[in-house]
Amino acid sequence: MAFKKQEWPEIGDLVIATVEAVTDYGAYVKLDEYDKKGLLHISEVSSSWIRNIRDFVREGQKVVLKVLRVDIEKGHIDLSLRRVTKREKIEKIMSWKKERKAEALLKSVAEKTGQSLESIYEKVGAPIEKEYGLYEGFEKVLKEGTGILTKIGVSEDLANVLAEVAKERIRVPMVRVKGVVELRCMKPNGVKIIKEAFQNAKKTEKSRDAKLRFYVVAAPKYCIEVMAENYKRAEDVLQRVAQNVISNVTKAGGQGVFRREK
Repeated sequence: MAFKKQEWPEIGDLVIATVEAVTDYGAYVKLDEYDKKGLLHISEVSSSWIRNIRDFVREGQKVVLKVLRVDIEKGHIDLSLRRVTKREKIEKIMSWKKERKAEALLKSVAEKTGQSLESIYEKVGAPIEKEYGLYEGFEKVLKEGTGILTKIGVSEDLANVLAEVAKERIRVPMVRVKGVVELRCMKPNGVKIIKEAFQNAKKTEKSRDAKLRFYVVAAPKYCIEVMAENYKRAEDVLQRVAQNVISNVTKAGGQGVFRREK
């Protein structure tokens, strides 16, 4: 973040830069995360032959560059575009976007509490970043509650505000899986038994990071739908809930089978 970032990048670092001027011998850029200038020499633009440098970089463009040399005394930073792999570029952009989102979230916490951003970072941001990663910490609060913050020394009041901001501003991506249970219970109260089997399974599987939905496909077939943050978690919940429902119906004198839907 801007107020805590080290003053100069280190050799080998990946940086986000904005191209300010393009010349025949390279491009002058501004390092967005450091408020410093740097030079991308034409020899470091591409591994292939360059007919026109503007085919690779242009004014106003944001690029991911690798730091080659840093001369603090002269204020020079030499950078490379050709030495950045596709994977490094993607990971750096994702990391930078998360950092910017995290700063915006902390600003919201500061506004809600009437404190300065620097103060909020010291009280909340620093311990979260150290323990979980800053943006990841906001997501974790959303999924697991404020207990993960009070555990690392954040006051309950600030933890509650942070959780409120996370709920307002973050949408955690979810995956969806589903399956069908076919249930039969010939007892007079069979419908009630099946209904209670689903209710009990839902109570047993109560979780912050997974959402359950049941609906009738066409009796005796019932769909179980699970939404969670990743497929492994969703599949685990789906299998557990299905077996729980079938077990409850079987114990009451019925029977059931489960089929995973693609």
